[in-house]
Amino acid sequence: MSRLLIRGGNRLQGEVTIQGAKNSVLPILAATILTGGSVELRRCPRLRDVEASIRILQALGCKAGWRGDVLEVDTAGMTGCDVPDALMREMRSSVIFLGAILARCGEASLTSPGGCELGPRPIDLHLSGLRALGAEIDDTGGTLHCKAAKLTGREIVLGFPSVGATENLMLAACGAEGVTVLSNAAREPEIEDLQGFLNTCGAEITGAGTSTVVIRGGRPLHGGTYTILPDRIAAATYLCGAASAGGEVFLRDAREEHLSAVTAVLREAGCDVTGGSAGIVCRRTGRLTAPRPIRTAPYPGFPTDAQAILMAALLRCRGAAVFEENLFSSRYRHVDELARMGADIRVSGRTAVVLGVERLHGAVVRCTDLRGGAALCAAALAAEGETSISDITHIDRGYQSIEDDLAALGADIRRGEGTASP
Repeated sequence: MSRLLIRGGNRLQGEVTIQGAKNSVLPILAATILTGGSVELRRCPRLRDVEASIRILQALGCKAGWRGDVLEVDTAGMTGCDVPDALMREMRSSVIFLGAILARCGEASLTSPGGCELGPRPIDLHLSGLRALGAEIDDTGGTLHCKAAKLTGREIVLGFPSVGATENLMLAACGAEGVTVLSNAAREPEIEDLQGFLNTCGAEITGAGTSTVVIRGGRPLHGGTYTILPDRIAAATYLCGAASAGGEVFLRDAREEHLSAVTAVLREAGCDVTGGSAGIVCRRTGRLTAPRPIRTAPYPGFPTDAQAILMAALLRCRGAAVFEENLFSSRYRHVDELARMGADIRVSGRTAVVLGVERLHGAVVRCTDLRGGAALCAAALAAEGETSISDITHIDRGYQSIEDDLAALGADIRRGEGTASP
């Protein structure tokens, strides 16, 4: 079993180029189904979740393969509308294929998705929205059987600005007759990226990035070439890595306008952060100071995906840093692992209080989820001695090669095999 071995104490210095966004490419891969043609996705990250999406496409009769960092997809020969259970279990976001398959085939069959265990993440908003467009859905027995001889556009008000529901309904609405208006839609940059891809392929969608998205459906789509947005959470990870270890890093292609909630906190804590058209520079010299309470919220609020990573950066801060997790009930599972490294964190319900310590020490720890694993890496950079991180398949779901990027910045990190002794 692979693990990451990190020997802390090295300040980070240097430059890395930020990978394409995981949370963009997954819905875009589902969207290729709507094109019925050939698509080239540039700056596509090679991730476990991307490979799982490729296997889903192939199971449906589509073709997909790599040419360097370009992923080539051809959905013209799609033959199926059922996603095998084994593939659905590989990742939570596999449900994003539902809207696209339904729009193209008029029917779809999927089982409950898998992925990181972050607490209940019901897909009721997805299903109610699809029903509003005209789909008939039988969700008994753990399998979604969906049929829609005809989808019809209408106004849908989401009860919560769910990213997945917004994306699924955008895909389904492309195959609906008439106009669909999504109100209280998610505003994340990845929603804008999905709109950009679909419009490149002939769709007519406006409003992504705002709370109202308008889809004029029924337009024939075609293939095309598209470049994936840089991954803002990967960028946040390396920003927090620099904040944890100290030093100065340049993150090429990172876009501060998508990370303003994170960079604002880092500046308040004592980092010098500068954003420009080429990327973001982050410098940390002295000890960090606890910022004002950090409360996760839908975009443009503080991203829940960056909560654990920022927590790791603040483990040695002066004072007490307060976190309030408002989106996922089980997103403090990394706390016990950080405590093995000497962190002092008190959790009560949705609130976690980080009491800054003088030093951290290396330990044997394991990933609890994708971003919790990245947090362990950030903490290990500042720890004395070596940290062994196991269950890193979680990390590989979202980072193309976190050890290569951190090593390029001067970290003492390597991937090893076997099991470390506690």
